[in-house]
Amino acid sequence: MALGVMLLVVAVLCGIATIREIKRRNFFAVGFAGISFLVFGWFSIMTIFVSGAPEV
Repeated sequence: MALGVMLLVVAVLCGIATIREIKRRNFFAVGFAGISFLVFGWFSIMTIFVSGAPEV
């Protein structure tokens, strides 16, 4: 669960960086920050979903 929360924090920071770099018109950084946002966001949601699901 802690790993999922840490990944979520990184995803939020990548989202902030994406918006900041769009304002600066640095599209190379927008690409990297946007891809990082998608990847870390996906991993964080899936980690929280899998570790938070009760075992049957």
